[in-house]
Amino acid sequence: MVPPSGPNQVWQLDFSEFETRIGGRWQIGGCSDYWSKYELGWHVSPTQNQHDAIAALRLALTETQRLLGTTLLEAVTDPETGEVRPVAVVTDNGGCFRSGRFARFIDEHPELIHIRTRHKSPGQNGVRERAFQSLKYEHLYRLEIDDGHDLAAETEAYRQLFNEVRPHQSLGGRRPLDVHIAAAQTPPTPKQTEPETLPLS
Repeated sequence: MVPPSGPNQVWQLDFSEFETRIGGRWQIGGCSDYWSKYELGWHVSPTQNQHDAIAALRLALTETQRLLGTTLLEAVTDPETGEVRPVAVVTDNGGCFRSGRFARFIDEHPELIHIRTRHKSPGQNGVRERAFQSLKYEHLYRLEIDDGHDLAAETEAYRQLFNEVRPHQSLGGRRPLDVHIAAAQTPPTPKQTEPETLPLS
């Protein structure tokens, strides 16, 4: 797979578990843009099934439309040729990502294609995993979170901080929002620094 040269070319989707103080265990699912590190939305649920995976993707599609002022399909369609350059949604081999319902959702969206990583290769979804670690160690573990409602509120609060305030070393001290929007509006030139090679095969 060719490494991305800008945003909305590769998204990484996965889940991470979090146990609240009195509300039990919850699953946080979300998409991260590989290029810009922008978090496109976090879905909090007591389950991790195909419905949750689709809900996380819907959040990403909605957030992308908000950011760009147009649908993802319009953004990845060449206006002259009509060719669609779909976003590769990279996941592991969890059951929710192998389900027929999830596959149908992808098939219904020509702006998306699905790529699963090799078995027992968590590093292939590294951007997604690093962001989950930041969420937990920089924010969630420092709070007393009672239940899923509180968890959803705190994950969204941190997502705003992560995207719009927090500088990222891997982005040269820039914020994901700045990188995502600027690169989406102006294609990167060869002189720009590109992120690490996407470890997929």
